Amino acid sequence: MQKKQYLIQNYKRFPVSFVRGRGVYLWDAKRKKYLDMLAGVAVMNLGHGHKAVCSALVCQARELWHTSNYFHIAPQEALAKALCEYSFAEEAFFCSSGAEANEAAIKLARKYGHDLYKKGKHEIIAFENSFHGRTYGALSATGKPAIKHGFGPLVSGFVFARFNDIKDVRSKISAKTCAVILELVQGEGGVHIARRGFIHNVARLCKKYHALLIVDEVQTGMGRCGTLFAYEHYGIKPDIMTLAKGLGNGFPIGALLTTHEIGLHFNYGTHGATFGGNFLASAVGLRVLKEIGKKAFLRHVQEVGEYLLVSLKKALHNHPYILKIRGKGLMIGIECADDVDDLVKKFLQRGIIVGKAGERVIRLLPPLIITKKEIDIFVLEFKKLCPRLE
Repeated sequence: MQKKQYLIQNYKRFPVSFVRGRGVYLWDAKRKKYLDMLAGVAVMNLGHGHKAVCSALVCQARELWHTSNYFHIAPQEALAKALCEYSFAEEAFFCSSGAEANEAAIKLARKYGHDLYKKGKHEIIAFENSFHGRTYGALSATGKPAIKHGFGPLVSGFVFARFNDIKDVRSKISAKTCAVILELVQGEGGVHIARRGFIHNVARLCKKYHALLIVDEVQTGMGRCGTLFAYEHYGIKPDIMTLAKGLGNGFPIGALLTTHEIGLHFNYGTHGATFGGNFLASAVGLRVLKEIGKKAFLRHVQEVGEYLLVSLKKALHNHPYILKIRGKGLMIGIECADDVDDLVKKFLQRGIIVGKAGERVIRLLPPLIITKKEIDIFVLEFKKLCPRLE
């Protein structure tokens, strides 16, 4: 007799149930051990069961979980201060997810355009193949038609340009544009990296047209690309940055960071989030930030990220199944000649968790604490499992 389902079946789940995690490893209900090369999709940046993060959560849980944002929340204010000190920003807003953070960014950009230029300055340029979330504004800003199917009409006012094509952006930006939203590495879109010159030109166009540059760092932020925030690689300062995923190391939290000049357009009553920056989330986020923000930690990410990329390229050089290997830090995409579903399943059977981005890209987002020893294990398995084309 088939077991009755009580969950809406919107996820295609693997037949595995995990019960324990430590560092870069997970164990399932049958005590099988897995090397985690996905980190909950770029969430568990400090790995599973991190002692300092667990301690921060437990200590705060013993004192106070939640009041509301009608009152001062000391850990939230401490986290905002720390994030601003580590970045370009002067102010922060907290929520519970990346989609919420991007919704807030979209609202703030439109409010900014309305307050300063009144009607007409409301368009937002987004990019083909992008992903910003599944809530309505974030979905409307996402450049993947397949995930929008059946949900129309979506939020109007989004104009899509080709990624890394400054001529296309130039042809679409206008006095109506209030913002440009982009990922510096398109994660869900296949791990496509923005070119430095492209980003600099987009930033110049934003200044020329008095439009805000929104950088979605939900996946690339919190050390994932080898610097605390990926925008640091490009020598630019965004007007708005969004964070989530790795900021909570598994605890739900999202954030929007901006300048005081822009943040003042979210005046009293214009936006909010019930759970945003509550005591638990803020205590965890602050501990995570202090760990990942260490210079030695980020040097480690740069070192092992380069080691993983070079090792993959060396091991899979001239393999007919592998078309391209690209990445930044510990965010790597391996473009293959065919659909990778079977390969992902084979990895799982061998006790290794990998992801996919699109039909033909294996996506690697391991915990940032991974070592060269574990990378060697993974690369050897990849070489063994890589299909031979006939």
